[in-house]
Amino acid sequence: MTKLNPIADAMSAIKNAGDTGKLAVIVKPISRLFGDMLEVMQEYGYINDFEKVEDGRGGQYMIFLTGSINKCGVITPRFSVKVEDLESWETRYLPGKGFGIIILTTSKGVMSHEQARRLGVGGELLGYVF
Repeated sequence: MTKLNPIADAMSAIKNAGDTGKLAVIVKPISRLFGDMLEVMQEYGYINDFEKVEDGRGGQYMIFLTGSINKCGVITPRFSVKVEDLESWETRYLPGKGFGIIILTTSKGVMSHEQARRLGVGGELLGYVF
């Protein structure tokens, strides 16, 4: 039995579309959690915009790319981290200090590791983008 990970599939589709120079990619099925991750990616300029398209089968996201994603992916399993441990995860998943973001879900919503550090909250790791 294979386990499905729609967020990993979506991040892979974004990476592949960016690598081939496409300006947009369609990702399905969608989830609210992935939509929140897209908002963080948009805030940091990794994607231009995205829109939810209802297709009668779970919906899909049309994501417009900026061409600035070198690599993106999910972090599995979703490790729980304290705010003081974020730096060790940064060095593990990001190529350099201040280059890229780790996306995590916290009690205050989905945000980047930088925002979590500023707010002093920990959470669960979801993915990374640089």
